[in-house]
Amino acid sequence: MARTPPSGKRPRASDKRPRDRKTQLAAVAAELFRARGYHGVGINDIASAAGITGPALYRHFTDKQAILAHVLRAGLGELEAATDAAFGSAEHASNGRVGTLLTELAAKSVERRDTAALWRWEGRYLDADTQRDLRERSAAILATWTKMLLRARPGLSPEDAELLCWAGLSVFGSVSVHRTSVPKRRFEQLLVDIAGRVLRADPPGAGATADVDVAAATEPLTTPSRREQILTEATELFSSRGFSAVSMDDIGRAVGIAGPSVYRHFPSKANLLGAIGRRAGDRLLLSAEDALRSDGEWPALHRLAESYVATLTGQPELLVSFSVDRVHIDERDRPDLLRIQREYVARWVQLLEAARPELDTREAKITVHAALTVANDLTRTRRVNRRPGLPADLVTLMSTVLGSPTPERETTGQNPAAQDVPGQDGPDRTASGQG
Repeated sequence: MARTPPSGKRPRASDKRPRDRKTQLAAVAAELFRARGYHGVGINDIASAAGITGPALYRHFTDKQAILAHVLRAGLGELEAATDAAFGSAEHASNGRVGTLLTELAAKSVERRDTAALWRWEGRYLDADTQRDLRERSAAILATWTKMLLRARPGLSPEDAELLCWAGLSVFGSVSVHRTSVPKRRFEQLLVDIAGRVLRADPPGAGATADVDVAAATEPLTTPSRREQILTEATELFSSRGFSAVSMDDIGRAVGIAGPSVYRHFPSKANLLGAIGRRAGDRLLLSAEDALRSDGEWPALHRLAESYVATLTGQPELLVSFSVDRVHIDERDRPDLLRIQREYVARWVQLLEAARPELDTREAKITVHAALTVANDLTRTRRVNRRPGLPADLVTLMSTVLGSPTPERETTGQNPAAQDVPGQDGPDRTASGQG
C-alpha cells in the first residue's frame, strides 16, 4: 500500500521524476551550449534552466563534458538507427531504400538542428577517447552509405562515391549553421531534393581542373607591415593548431617579436580573430563583385562558386573563421562580421531566386547555406580534402546543390547515370512543396 507523505497529500503525477530525465537534461544543455558556446555554460546554468539544483544534476552526469558526450552519442545513435533501418543486411541499394534513408535523415536534421551544431562547433571539447569513438562510428556509417551508393551507381569509383556521401551528410548538417526555416514537411523535402541531387552528381574526376584562381605564394615587393605580419602568422597558427592552443607569445615568436609587443597592434587574441574574419569577408565580397559581372544568373552563380572555392582553398583566413567558436570573437566585432556574412549570402540568394523562381527567399537561403556548407566541410574533412582536383569537385558540388541545370536534366529531366538514386526535383514543384 502506498504511503502518504508527511504533508498529508499524495504526490501528483506531474511531481514524479520523468523516466527520461537524463535525456531531458541533455536537451536543455544542448540548447544552452548552442546559444552560448560550451565554455559559456556552467553546470548551475543547466540545472537552473531545467528547474533543478546542481547536485541533482550530478546524479545523472559526472560533469559538463559527460553531458556533451551524451548529446552527441545520442545523435549519432539516431544516424546509425536510420542507416540500419534503411539498409540492414540488404544486398543492394534500391531506390526505395535510399529514399527511406534520405527522408529519415531530413526529419532528424530538422528536429535536431542543435545536435549537428554541437558536433560542428563543440566536439573538440570532448576527451580524446570519446572523439575517437565518435569518429570511428561516423566513419562506419559513411562506409555503409558508400557501399550502398556504389551498388546503386556501379560506374562510380569508390573515391567519388565516398566524396558524394560526405557531401550528402553536409547537406543535412547545413541546417545547424543558420536559423532560416520553412514549414517542416517542405523543409524536409527540400533537404531530400538537395541530397538526392548530390548523390546523383558526377564528380569531374581526379584529373579535372576548374577555373579557380587560387592565389600563388609569391614574394611581396616590399616588406609587409608589422600588423600584416601578425595577421598572417596568427592565421597560420590558428589554422594548424586551433585558436585555443595558440598564445600571443606564440604569435609574437612567429613574427620575430616579443609576445607583449603584439598587443600594440591588437588589444586581444579575440580582436585579432575579428580582424582575420573581416579580411576573409573582404576577400569574399570583392570576388563576388567580379562574379556578378557575368551574363545571366547561372553563369554568375557558377562564378560565385569558383570565387568562393578559390578563397576557401587559398589563404587560410576563411577556414579559420569557420572553424573557431563564435564565443571567442570579441563582442564588438560580432555585429560587423555578421553583417558581412549576411550581405555575402544575400547576393547568392538573390541570384538563386532569379534562377529558380519556384523557390521563395527562405528556401533559396536554405539551399545557399547547404552549398556553402558542403564546400566548407569537405575542405576540412581529411578523408577527402587531399583529392587531386578538389577545387573542381567543390565547384561541381556547389552548383549541383544549387540545382544548376545540366545537359542531362535539360533534355531528359534526369541524369541517366544516376537513375537509381531518388530525390529528383520535379520541374513543376511549387514553393509550398506540392507538385
